[in-house]
Amino acid sequence: MKNSLLDQLNTLASEQNNPRSQNLDQMSSFEIVSLMNAEDQKIPQAISPYLAQIAQAVDNIVQHFQQGGRLIYLGAGTSGRLGVLDASECPPTFGVHSEMVKGLIAGGEKALRHAIEGAEDNPTLAKEDLQAIDFNNKDILVGIAASGRTPYVLGGLTYAKDQGATTIAISSNKNSPLAYLADIAITPDLGAEILTGSSRLKSGTAQKMVLNMLTTASFVRMGKCYKNLMVDVKVSNEKLKARALKIIQQATLCSVSEAENALLQADFNAKLAILILLTGLSKKSAQELLDRKNGHLRMCLEK
Repeated sequence: MKNSLLDQLNTLASEQNNPRSQNLDQMSSFEIVSLMNAEDQKIPQAISPYLAQIAQAVDNIVQHFQQGGRLIYLGAGTSGRLGVLDASECPPTFGVHSEMVKGLIAGGEKALRHAIEGAEDNPTLAKEDLQAIDFNNKDILVGIAASGRTPYVLGGLTYAKDQGATTIAISSNKNSPLAYLADIAITPDLGAEILTGSSRLKSGTAQKMVLNMLTTASFVRMGKCYKNLMVDVKVSNEKLKARALKIIQQATLCSVSEAENALLQADFNAKLAILILLTGLSKKSAQELLDRKNGHLRMCLEK
């Protein structure tokens, strides 16, 4: 078994030895960070050939959202933590329920801060985690694994496919089992890490960039922005209240006091405050219009 796993690792692009960092342990601090910066510049170029697949994934996510489904991220280690991070940022940014985008990590919440030995090697654990959240074919699953062979993630995608759900893979290895299993495979070729096998580096950065695209583009398509403004921002602290006021001003060109009054009238709903200011509608009428247009502010303003 160990030799088989070693043979697998020897074939993975993300596990190869980077010739540019052969003398990493002899470099100065400036040389190390300069090399890291140079390698990181390759990441957007590696993602670029997969923009069509990312857009296809977004279209699928939007369709599932419109049918009442959820976006579920599944990963282990760094990959799992990045999925949880992206999911946790959606409610304050887009004003959505915390269940709409969920991140599952091998080993559970404790694994966010501590390595849970053996969790990523258990494919059955992913099935149990998905069953625990009542995963079904309305939902869409994104499996994240730099190697593309993590048993926990493979087990999750296998279970999701058995439920008839759409599956997406994000990996740094094109010909991995995960890429072959998923309906949509996003596998940018990032080459070897400067610290051999440390997939928290380029692979992790690429994963974060792709996850940013998936959720941001999907929620823009769902009407969670107007122009380029976060009009569904959740006003949960003073900073976000100030941001909401700025958004209202930018959208309506009103004064600070007008923005404050509208935000208060709209029960701290920035999108509703903007619609009230731009149309002169009452709070009740503005909310009814938003509901008819499924929350798309621009559609509410079209003649």
